[in-house]
Amino acid sequence: MPDKLSFRLIATDAVSAARAATFSTAHSTVETPIFMPVGTQATVKSMSPLELRQCGCPIILANTYHLHLRPGAGLIREAGGLHKFESWNGSILTDSGGFQVFSLRDISKITDDGVEFQSHIDGSRHFFSPEKVMEIQHDLGADIIMVFDECPPSNADPVKIKAAVDRTLVWASRCLEKHQNLHFHHGYPQNLFGIVQGGVVEPLREYCARELVAMNFPGYAIGGLAVGEEMKTMYKIAAYTAGLLPEDKPRYLMGVGTPIDILECISAGVDMFDCVLPTRNARNGSVFTSAGKLNIRNAAYTRDFARALDENCNCYACSNFSRSYIRHLYMAGEILAIRLMTLHNIHFYMELVKNARERIIDGTFSEWKREMIVKMANDAQ
Repeated sequence: MPDKLSFRLIATDAVSAARAATFSTAHSTVETPIFMPVGTQATVKSMSPLELRQCGCPIILANTYHLHLRPGAGLIREAGGLHKFESWNGSILTDSGGFQVFSLRDISKITDDGVEFQSHIDGSRHFFSPEKVMEIQHDLGADIIMVFDECPPSNADPVKIKAAVDRTLVWASRCLEKHQNLHFHHGYPQNLFGIVQGGVVEPLREYCARELVAMNFPGYAIGGLAVGEEMKTMYKIAAYTAGLLPEDKPRYLMGVGTPIDILECISAGVDMFDCVLPTRNARNGSVFTSAGKLNIRNAAYTRDFARALDENCNCYACSNFSRSYIRHLYMAGEILAIRLMTLHNIHFYMELVKNARERIIDGTFSEWKREMIVKMANDAQ
């Protein structure tokens, strides 16, 4: 397989399945556990590449579905790939677009060949096959790319989940074959990850994982979780699935989650996470802190001149501005409020996984995790 991702396990927790590792792509070395900010449209909303680097981000995401529709993968290839197009010198991961097209089930048609879907932008018709998705992701030039998979709803009938798993496996094989026969347009290797589906049905998760591991991908994702099931169920299935995956390759839980979710799933042996919550919550006036979630719209912060968003944070927002000022900006509709809260949230997530890694290495992770969850479980005052 023409992939060059290197993975090295550094330490494991004595109490849980948590682990610290390192992997390298052509663009950066990534220390895990890691959180990857979501840059849907080739940008992490309201953040510049410089600010992302200052927050300690070695890898970000981009979205195959959205970039295919606008501006088009061909244009990005012409620009030299995503790294040059968005001026980002770290690593990039692109998803396959599977979650997006399957979330549009009312305006899409699924067959064994692929998915025909309607653009949410202009209503135009498009078709994603496994081969087409590989071509698009090769044009985009991300360091890590994902197979095209079928993501069934969490409440789907087990028979339909089994059919989705079977289709996911066939498509994974087709993606792998196409990937191996495509050139790397931008001069560096791209690493194709498999995606384990199976809903909340453990035998289907085991079957899917076993078949994908036999295909020998350089990394594996856990898909189809955090889509409506109870959190306890999500933690259970994430832990079960992570335990089925190779110890010497990265494990990526897609679309998760809150800081508490991330800590729980680090305990389950997951290495990589992504989620829109840090940016989306900031746009809605909400920030994550070491004392719980804080809603800046709360009138109690109108004259809170002394406190930062998080008194235990040293990000630019917390080092320079009061809750009172940021609340004023937000209530006045000023863009700076969203930028400052987004910067804080991204910084908070990056510090969370950095501290988790340090605790795993020094042997204090499980006790630290319990203390952090207690602190973050309630709303900040």
